[in-house]
Amino acid sequence: MIVVTGATGQLGRLVVEGLKTKLPADQIVAAVRNPAKAADLGVTVRQADYNEPETLTAALEGADKVLLISGTELGRRVAQHEAVVEAARKAGAHIVYTSAPKAHDTALILAPEHKATEEIIRESGLPFTLLRNGWYHENYEETVREAAQTGEFIGSAGEGRTSSASRADFADAAVAVLTGDGHQNKVYELSGDTAWTRAELAATIAEAAGKPVTYADLTPEQHQAALVEAGLPEGAAQFTVALDGNTKDGLLGETSGELRALIGRPTTPISDYVARVVKSA
Repeated sequence: MIVVTGATGQLGRLVVEGLKTKLPADQIVAAVRNPAKAADLGVTVRQADYNEPETLTAALEGADKVLLISGTELGRRVAQHEAVVEAARKAGAHIVYTSAPKAHDTALILAPEHKATEEIIRESGLPFTLLRNGWYHENYEETVREAAQTGEFIGSAGEGRTSSASRADFADAAVAVLTGDGHQNKVYELSGDTAWTRAELAATIAEAAGKPVTYADLTPEQHQAALVEAGLPEGAAQFTVALDGNTKDGLLGETSGELRALIGRPTTPISDYVARVVKSA
């Protein structure tokens, strides 16, 4: 039996749908905070709240493999993840975790909680697989929509590259690991096949929109001021600027080829994603 935590999230839903093409539905469990939201998944649903360990023990009972999709509450995720790992330990399950690029050794602003979770998983003694997911195309949806309308977007990433892939690509990798063999105690650095700069993204948006689009590269201070002026909260603006700094430093631009190998096909090009977003706008 395979248990997917966070199964009503955007990644979780894709994983469940992928698993249903490989396994009988009664071998798949969606572990979710609100079971009503999972009624349409067509699999067994169990209530599971990262903040309520007793629900996790019941949700993971009988599991052979558990996909721990990282939580979204920054600052609380380590304790939440530890509770899931403990429930998986009680079940004796193989745990698969969606981590971050080179989480063990990187200055990436998102990495510390992932690094701590990886350490907890390793110390649990459970068989594990770490899926160090790179950046999603979908992270740029708002940027693509606005740039297609206004003809410009801003940032402070310089010539830094991003090797993004679609959320569906990362979901397919999780399905491959959950349903395949030979993945015990493996760490996969997952990225898109091609890394692009912000200027190249602007050109891609321009081609899809049929109009000029430019990227204005600002200093971090200018970028943060512009974001705050546009209405973004100070903390969120700082976080966005920090991510652009990480990108400029090359922390999101490596292309390992491991995602392509796991899913058995090329990753989705950013141009395909941009075209879909512009067409739907």
